[in-house]
Amino acid sequence: MFSWVNKEQGGRNKEGDMFQTVTEGLQSLYTKKLLPLEEAYFFHDFHSPALEEADFQSKPMVLLVGQYSTGKTTFIRYLLEQDFPGMRIGPEPTTDGFIAVMYGDNEGVVPGNALVVDPKKPFRKLNAFGNAFLNRFFCSQMPNQVLQSISIIDTPGILSGEKQRISRGYDFAEVLRWFGERVDRIILLFDAHKLDISDEFSEAIKALRGQDDKIRVVLNKADQVDTQQLMRVYGALMWSLGKVINTPEVVRVYLGSFWAKPLQNTDNRRLFEAEAQDLFRDIQALPRNAALRKLNDLIKRARLAKVHAYIISHLKKEMPSLFGKEKKKEELIAHLPEIYQMLQREHHISPGDFPNVNKMQEQLMHYDFSKFPSLKIKLIESVDKMLSNKISSLMIMIREEEGKQPPQMVMGGAFDGSGDGPFGHGYGEGISAGADAEDWIVSRDKPRYDEIFYTLMPINGKVTGINAKKEMMSSRLPNTVLGKIWKLADCDRDGMLDDEEFALAQHLIKVKLEGFELPSELPAHLVPPGHRKNPTADILYTNQED
Repeated sequence: MFSWVNKEQGGRNKEGDMFQTVTEGLQSLYTKKLLPLEEAYFFHDFHSPALEEADFQSKPMVLLVGQYSTGKTTFIRYLLEQDFPGMRIGPEPTTDGFIAVMYGDNEGVVPGNALVVDPKKPFRKLNAFGNAFLNRFFCSQMPNQVLQSISIIDTPGILSGEKQRISRGYDFAEVLRWFGERVDRIILLFDAHKLDISDEFSEAIKALRGQDDKIRVVLNKADQVDTQQLMRVYGALMWSLGKVINTPEVVRVYLGSFWAKPLQNTDNRRLFEAEAQDLFRDIQALPRNAALRKLNDLIKRARLAKVHAYIISHLKKEMPSLFGKEKKKEELIAHLPEIYQMLQREHHISPGDFPNVNKMQEQLMHYDFSKFPSLKIKLIESVDKMLSNKISSLMIMIREEEGKQPPQMVMGGAFDGSGDGPFGHGYGEGISAGADAEDWIVSRDKPRYDEIFYTLMPINGKVTGINAKKEMMSSRLPNTVLGKIWKLADCDRDGMLDDEEFALAQHLIKVKLEGFELPSELPAHLVPPGHRKNPTADILYTNQED
């Protein structure tokens, strides 16, 4: 076992700290290793407020962002399968503030000013955005099973046209950036009839840069267009996203209609079901991956804090001791891009770890560089040691926790109807087709398969592997797939196929060509009747042997 984690008592580092959980370990490392560096170099003024206990203890959060009338509030209601306090739905911009939908024993609404003084909620640092924001921020609490595992943040509908020129009274993009750093999943919602990305929406997406691994895209109300139009809408959406999300990878887009009303166009029903299941699985996995996400965010924060310390200390070093401070300050700000390049080479830092140069230049205008601290090597070394040693130990501890506890999943609401029962995705299709039927489902097409079977010159009622191979390869499936089908169909393992086994092989080929996966073992309802065991005969045979 590693040196600072005891399997029975939690983790103990060299300084004698006890960690019962990964969350406690992360909080302790942040407070003792990273926070001193942040405080020494004014990190909280430039980048992000200090983290508190609630930031480490809080449930995973999902942030919904989109233009007005794209179905954000309806999406939450769809997941919860009930209304939540303060909910308003309409085609006009109805949600004009931020709503944190969280679990509570009693239904009710907590106003923003009361919310930011609650030490148990991870919103205390939002106090910095002032009353203009807090008057448009509240927490909607309710006893819903889904909210026992996750919290959901609803945001104001992003405006377009003339409306977006009206000031909200607070820095909307900065609030989104604050939430983006702390949530586990960011879902951008688009309407199939509203793909234009307004200036405010573009700014909102840019505010979420650096959180690309958290972003998912939902093309909502997709049932309101037919298949041909949907293909064009999807292409237009990807083109629009490519202009504002500057990543070489294609962002994951989920298609569907996330509300409880009948589908207007049912041609793509199977596609929508598959997409909804993928999205549900992604959200359901959030509690299981919460500790890993917090660990990842702490590492990103530590790397940024180190770079920030190098920048601040370098600016301090370059300042004159007596005269010409203002002129030197202007010169340093103007040459900040060159300073970035110099620090990259000197300290072997990746360019992606540096903060946005334009934003940094704007912020530096308000500071006296001569009052900046010099470089404190011990603080840097402490963070380096944390990244190289302590974090790897916490990674092992995460695996330990996963092994001891059953995997956490989001349950309740729409998630309960998404997997089991006859309306689960894939039920009654592919391999599971015919599971509830009295007859062998393959027998429905067996006369057609028999015609092919008898053209393959069977010997003693069976075709050889060589003759069967030629027919099976006409499906153009890869040999690896056909080999698996052969293993499943050759029930008696004699290297040949009788008429029932051959019909089964053709059925499995059909299932695969329709886009379904093959099982590792043949389900009982697909076993050919001639190869099924007769329980009565087995009992009689056993008695005779006795």
